[in-house]
Amino acid sequence: MNISTSKEWLEADGLGAFASGPSTGIRTRRYHALLLAATTPPTGRVVLVNGFDAWVKTPDGIFSLSSQRYSPDVISGDGAQRIEAFGWEPWPHWIFKLENGTRIELEIFTVKGQPTTCVAWKLLGPRKDVTLHVRPFLSGRDYHSLHKSNSSFRFEAEIRPDRVSWRPYLGIPGVTALTNGAYSHEPNWYYNFLYAEERARGLDCEEDLAAPGVFSWNLAGGKAVLLFTTSEHAAASAPASVKPTELFHRFRDAEQKRREKFQSRLDRAADAYIVKRGGGKTIVAGYPWFTDWGRDTLIALRGLCLATGRLQEARDILVAWSTTVSEGMLPNRFPDRDGQPEFNSVDASLWYIIAAYEYMQAARPLNGECKKLLTAIDAILNGYHQGTRYGIRADGDGLLACGAPGLQLTWMDAKVGDWVVTPRIGKPVEVQALWLNALWIAAQHDDRWKALFARGRESFRTRFWDHDRGCLYDVIDVNHQEGAVDATLRPSQIFAVGGLPLALLEDEQARLVVEAVEDHLVTPLGLRSLGPEERGYTPNYTGGVAQRDGSYHQGTAWPWLMGPFVEAWVRVRRNTDQARREARQRFLEPLLRHLEEAGLGHISEIADAEPPHTPRGCPFQAWSVGEVLRLDRVVLAQTAEAKTLKTYEKQRRKERRESTLV
Repeated sequence: MNISTSKEWLEADGLGAFASGPSTGIRTRRYHALLLAATTPPTGRVVLVNGFDAWVKTPDGIFSLSSQRYSPDVISGDGAQRIEAFGWEPWPHWIFKLENGTRIELEIFTVKGQPTTCVAWKLLGPRKDVTLHVRPFLSGRDYHSLHKSNSSFRFEAEIRPDRVSWRPYLGIPGVTALTNGAYSHEPNWYYNFLYAEERARGLDCEEDLAAPGVFSWNLAGGKAVLLFTTSEHAAASAPASVKPTELFHRFRDAEQKRREKFQSRLDRAADAYIVKRGGGKTIVAGYPWFTDWGRDTLIALRGLCLATGRLQEARDILVAWSTTVSEGMLPNRFPDRDGQPEFNSVDASLWYIIAAYEYMQAARPLNGECKKLLTAIDAILNGYHQGTRYGIRADGDGLLACGAPGLQLTWMDAKVGDWVVTPRIGKPVEVQALWLNALWIAAQHDDRWKALFARGRESFRTRFWDHDRGCLYDVIDVNHQEGAVDATLRPSQIFAVGGLPLALLEDEQARLVVEAVEDHLVTPLGLRSLGPEERGYTPNYTGGVAQRDGSYHQGTAWPWLMGPFVEAWVRVRRNTDQARREARQRFLEPLLRHLEEAGLGHISEIADAEPPHTPRGCPFQAWSVGEVLRLDRVVLAQTAEAKTLKTYEKQRRKERRESTLV
């Protein structure tokens, strides 16, 4: 069977860590791993078990069940060629078919709330004389780094009944394998694993891994089980009295029941991003390389939590973030390791107000909860009104100025060395939409914001309109020079019509903005970040770090922006049933089909601006998933005749069963 090399699976553990890999089993990223643990959830991620070699011995010979890519570009092991079928629901599983007709199933899943990855193989069909051998590859490195052979790696194994433990490095969690197999200690190094995606991204791409030994089973005797976990967790939660096979089935049954409760695949995807932070919750921006970012968390929360009815988790996240307000600003990023939070975002605080408002509208929380949220809202607006870091301040026209040289404060935040690709210093259009929505929300509880809101709204309508193009400027008062404008055609203007509780434009102006965006920026996988006719437009997101970062917001399409665009599109059509039906077909269904590409069951971070709109960047992105859920459950949910996401997925499953595709 021809398995796509671009499809990747993800198993998140609810702590910010995960297992992941490609459908072929040939690891292509430094982030592909079996056991990747968060030492300070959701950060401090370390790769402990990178992968494995697997092979079977039969009376007809030896057959590989895995493949590895080594430098310079050599595939070792032909296991990938024996994949008869691959599936990713409810978790990744493969069927290998040997030349003698023997079929073997492999399944991999993580356990919610603990650093544990479960792996199992079993024979399908009549029992045969088949011996399975598995050699795990270990490292013990930061998940952004690569591992090289060294004399400090400790191969020693602690071998006890039903379990084997290693502690490769001091200061890094140990690894314990709970198993019903036999272990043979055979320490060795394997050199020059090659990761094709890292090479394509212009990054270091070769790694050495340690192989301490080999596990063996006779598959005729039943399922072969390996449960990889940290040694610390195993000592506390995996008593020797419980056999690994029993523990595996307990975990499997619990995970099966937990996952069956989700309404759709996207609901299950949403669950992957909602993770533990301290005693509360947060949202991971994306896998495999992002942690929780203020802007991403608060945008994604609206779809991941509010649209799906996970109101308690929304509350926990909002209350936790309310304690981080500093001079009116919320952190945009917490470092992976010890360090001070980074406050380099003008809009994260404003997105907090939007999310808090929509939570209060949905949950009708108790007065005590409301007070915490309203106190945070008041602190944000006071800080911005009075002036805070990075030139952020309310101006005399009621709009919000922001920015200073060398800084990237808006969602278009790419920076290459000292080059800020899209500085947008002055008054960016979506920042004003957020600011005025925030003032409107606060004015419902505090009259002192009403006058500022009214002044700002009038200024927005008169000062941002580009009469020549019939749409909105991207930035006014550029570089804090009054009257200077940036007329570059970008998608951020859509927030004046859709994506926020209050639309700032109506009637003809709203319609013209939507038309401009639709005519120049819409693709099947999101909105282009720059119009094709504009200087600097880049059709493909490829190359090394500098080239990719330079094109990040210069044409690259962003799926999350489809949420505000579709909301604006149906608004200017009076929210009719016909408009919502058409929007589902034209804009939502291409995104739903994308669930079977790239990050399986998820929506990618970005895509190329031009056909075939190849998915790029992070294959599992929180705000992309969140906005698709918000579209389905909120924006387009009012049409009784419209297919729900669940109905759509049933149809797609039927189509797959009737085809030869797996």
